[in-house]
Amino acid sequence: MRKDRKGESDASQNLIRELRPEEFPLGLKESILRPKRLFYRGTLPPVDAIGIAMVGTRRPSRSAKELCRRLVNSLQGTKAVVVSGLAQGIDSYCHEAALDAGIKTVAVIAQGLEAYIPGERAELARRIVCEGGAVVTEYQGDFPSYKGTFPARNRIISGMSRTVVLVQSKEKGGAMITTDYCLQEGKLLLAVPGEFDNEAASGPNLLLDQGKAKPIFKPESLRLAAGLPLEKVEAPSLQQLAKFGCSLSPEAEELFHLFNGFRKTFSEIQEECNFKTGNILSILTELEIAGLVQTQDNLQFYFNGSD
Repeated sequence: MRKDRKGESDASQNLIRELRPEEFPLGLKESILRPKRLFYRGTLPPVDAIGIAMVGTRRPSRSAKELCRRLVNSLQGTKAVVVSGLAQGIDSYCHEAALDAGIKTVAVIAQGLEAYIPGERAELARRIVCEGGAVVTEYQGDFPSYKGTFPARNRIISGMSRTVVLVQSKEKGGAMITTDYCLQEGKLLLAVPGEFDNEAASGPNLLLDQGKAKPIFKPESLRLAAGLPLEKVEAPSLQQLAKFGCSLSPEAEELFHLFNGFRKTFSEIQEECNFKTGNILSILTELEIAGLVQTQDNLQFYFNGSD
């Protein structure tokens, strides 16, 4: 009897596979923190993907979900993969934000893949696998989580990542252990500062005060702080736009021809063209709508797939 394709796909997603160290994803095979083996469900990131770990407390502030969404959204258009630990709070918020933004995400868990995951986290793990990500662990079968498996899990999160972002945390906790591993490997550590009397901000504030982390004052600047270039996209030509009945104003065409193929800051655009500031803003908006200019932060503008 012939199986339907959905059934085959579901079976493939639920399949548990084992990885040897030379097959580890996201640079983990080069890490001094790598485990002896890994098990995973789902789809591993491509070899050129860049792991960005986003970690934090299980008891974040009320605004944390929106903060995570804005941080993760800044990674759109790059080769970033969001890596976290599937815990309640910041971890889950970042996984969810990545899925909503169409960014691949990897959850590293502190138990076997056949062990029970309670509550909404089980559905989140299922969604990660179904939407092209992966759930990974170093523990086999239904091995349960306990106090000692969480720091071990955190070293893998750091090992998989080029950059670790501490979103919110107390001065002591699992997320702070992840930052220790990050610093041990000499990787870039970023932290989101917060109010001095906010317990959830005390961890990031401590690391920033000690000079161990670099600050992210604006969530939308995470991509730049992490040094992630935008991927080159196949931008439409003026001729293709005309075919679809999309015509640009003469001013927009002039600005586009002037900077086509270049990346420019707004100040550079002002200095190198003869348009007034207000006109430049409306022209850039027109070019963005046409798909000829991209920007993530309104500070740098990428003309026709420049990097």
